Amino acid sequence: MLAGCAQNQPRPVTAEIGSPKTRISCDVDVQPEDRVELEMVDTLMSRDLVYAALAQLQKHQQRNEEYWQRYGQLLAKTDDMDGARDVFTQMRDQCNSGEAYHGLGMIALKQGYLSEALTNFKEAVSRLPASASVRNDYGYALLLEGDFPEAQRNLRTSLELQNGSGAARQNLAVAYILAGNKQGLALLRDKYHFTDDEMAYAHSLADQMRK
Repeated sequence: MLAGCAQNQPRPVTAEIGSPKTRISCDVDVQPEDRVELEMVDTLMSRDLVYAALAQLQKHQQRNEEYWQRYGQLLAKTDDMDGARDVFTQMRDQCNSGEAYHGLGMIALKQGYLSEALTNFKEAVSRLPASASVRNDYGYALLLEGDFPEAQRNLRTSLELQNGSGAARQNLAVAYILAGNKQGLALLRDKYHFTDDEMAYAHSLADQMRK
């Protein structure tokens, strides 16, 4: 998943994250029993039970990078931005991780630092070019920046990677509306069966972004 770690031995480091000392590992191998726990966490996250998901992670600290990716995400989702930034910074510095740049980009975006977010998202895309979520988040940040051509390219990539579903579906419609791309909007209707309700919502979002 993360090419920067696949070529190296796991290098756990001790770092101050929050108050306790936490050991971050760059190991890309996940043991079967750990995979079961991560899938349970993913289920909770999909139901938006982020505090429960974080508690589940904290029951047993794993020594793999997927664990730390989720840990950083959940700290951010529970508004512990300092803790999340620490986790993703350690992942970036120790593991050379594309997901770390993605996480740092999301934190910067939430805190209103658009230029920093774009820099991190661009690096994440270069490392994880086939990640639909990275492409979507980069595309959304580009929309905020007003770079509609690049936003459309990244959001269209995200949409195709997810076979027409996901958050990029709505974001791409907004990008086409803001860019005045009638051909793109027709594509959404004809190929991806975009509904009138979806289009109306996209227009309302575009109006908000114009203000």
